[in-house]
Formats: sequence, structure tokens, C-alpha cells
Amino acid sequence: MTTNAERVHREFGQSLWYDNLERGLLRSGAFQALLDAGVRGCTSNPTIFEKAIKSSAEYEPALRRLASAGAAPISVEEIYYDLVVEDIQKAADLLRPIYDASEARDGYISVEVQPKYAADHGATVKEALELVARIQRPNLMIKVPATEPGLIAIRTLIGKGVSVNVTLIFGVGQYENVANAFIDGLERAAKDGRDLSRIASVASFFVSRLDSAIDKQLDARIAKASQAERPALEKLRGKAAIANAKQAYAAYERIFGGPRFKALKQAQAQRVLWASTGTKDPAYPDTLYVDELIGPNTVNTLPPATLAAFQDHGKPGRTVDRDLPAANQVITDLAALGISVPEECERQLAAGVASFAGSLDSLFQLLTERRAALASTPGASAAQ
Repeated sequence: MTTNAERVHREFGQSLWYDNLERGLLRSGAFQALLDAGVRGCTSNPTIFEKAIKSSAEYEPALRRLASAGAAPISVEEIYYDLVVEDIQKAADLLRPIYDASEARDGYISVEVQPKYAADHGATVKEALELVARIQRPNLMIKVPATEPGLIAIRTLIGKGVSVNVTLIFGVGQYENVANAFIDGLERAAKDGRDLSRIASVASFFVSRLDSAIDKQLDARIAKASQAERPALEKLRGKAAIANAKQAYAAYERIFGGPRFKALKQAQAQRVLWASTGTKDPAYPDTLYVDELIGPNTVNTLPPATLAAFQDHGKPGRTVDRDLPAANQVITDLAALGISVPEECERQLAAGVASFAGSLDSLFQLLTERRAALASTPGASAAQ
């Protein structure tokens, strides 16, 4: 039986990736089962990793070993890298057949540079290259935030032949800057004689967070509106994110259908990846941000519940470029109310960088506590 994940790939050109990774999933065979059911890649981040350590005993042996290794204690940062690298390598190995069969288009696993480097392109590049050297898998993507310094790092990394997942993209203008930075990098790589067909990138465009923010503004207005004014306001709830994403896809088609990219023979286009696709408002369908954004040369990375829902009752069909004028009208109508989607996207970027940094700080605190507890446990050094 063909799954919905397989259908959207074969019939509509979209790859579904899994937005989750933890050691038990890899060891149990559950991750392989997802790949067998049509999942074609994986994304992860410190928040996911923190949840995995909190909820799973799978990391206990490694944590005990690291907590007691050698005379001098290993830094929390080094423990983090040790655990993450092992998981990323295992996931990459399971994804490798998809990577090979797709000629380096799918089958990727992403790992991000530390968010504290979001304002420092040099530090971002340095850590990215260290991760590439440490993980040593061709189907690795380095996640770099789409800040201004991040754009410089993207150009550099792509120019060096490193595949990049550009994350925390919210606005169409921001997306256009990312796409052009990617092409800048490809042009550098071409000058150095690199094989452009093996350099991949996705532009992770965040979706549902925008609806949460815009709906909050609409709800405040609805509460003060007259009975006659409310229907027009209510009609705009849950519409901004998909409209914004459709505008980004139109920009993708324009940029990668243009002469500058086409001059780069054999190069892969940087696909738009829809991120933050779990439905946060229970009033909306649980597959809303999947069903409405299906189309050629896109990726959608789904958290576990959303993937399960889409496999069960999603609606495959080409929707990402359906009725763009209506999407444009949504943005126009919001602007007429004094609600600026571009301004909200800027706020979401700043909040996203802070949130990612906070997640890593929280993870490091958890590792510090676990290391201290395990190091003081009798027999910890003997545990394997």
C-alpha cells in the first residue's frame, strides 16, 4: 500500500522529512520503519535532543561513561557534541541509501551550529567545518540561522562545498536574501571547480508560528469589534502563515527559474523546506500546514504527531501554488488593518534566535546536572 508520504513525493515532488531524533528511535528500528514508509530525511535541534535525554534511558550508559572519563572532567559542551555526533552519524548511515538513490538530493540529517554564534559569521563557519570533520558523512546538512551574519556564513560554507540547512526564515524578503546568498556560494564553488551537483541546501521557512502571532493580534481586535466588523476579522484567522509561505514559493520559482541560477550547470536548486508545521491551534485541522503546502521541489519536515496524522488522513495534492492572488489578498487585508506580516516576521526571527539559544542553555544545564549526579554514583565508572 502506498503511503501519503510516498504519494506526495512521487506525484507532487515534495519530500517529507522527520523533525525528531533520539537514540531509542534509531536502535529500535522505528526510524528505519519511517524511512520504509516514505520519510526521506531528518531534522533535529537542541530542544528535541533535550526532550530525548529527559524521556529516555538510552543515553544513560554514554552519560555515565563520559561523566567518569579520565582524571579531568569532560566539559558539558564536549559531552553534548559526543552524544549528538553519535546520533547524527547513526541517522546518516540509515539515510545513506536514500541519499545515494536520489543522487544527493534527499537522505539528509541536519545538525545546527550553536545559536550563540548567530551574530558571528566567523565562529559559525568554524564550528560548521568542525562538525563536518567530526561527523564525516556526505549526507550531513549544517543548520545556520538566517541572520545577517548567517548569510555571510552561508556563502562561505556553500562555496566550500558544505551542504546547508538555512533555518529561522519567516519573511519573504528574508527568504530572497537566503536564496541569493546560496547562489553566491554556488558561484564561488563553481570558480573553485567543485561538483555543484553534490552541494545541497534547504531554506527552512517557518510556518505555524506566524499564525499564532497574527491570530493573537486579530483576536485582540475581534474582542473590541462590533458584531458587523467581526466576520471579516475572523475570516483572516489562520490564513497569514500559508499566504506568506505561498508568496515565498512564488519567489523561489522566480529566483531559481532565472538566468543567474540556470547558468550554474548541474547545480541543485535550494529547496524551500516548510518548518514549524505542527498545528498549534486545536481549532485548525491537524494537517493544515502539510495539506496546503504541497508542491514540486519542496520539503516539509514534520513532528511525530503531524507525520502520523498526515499518513493517516492527509490530503495529497498540488496546493503550494494554488490561488496565489488570494494569498496576496490576505497579506493586503491584514496590512489594511495595520497588521504588518513583514514586521511580525522580523519579530519572529529575533524571538526564534533567542528561543534556540535558550534551548541549548537548558540542554547544557540538564547535562551539567546529569553529569554531577552520575559522577557521584558509586560504580559509575564501571557502567558501560
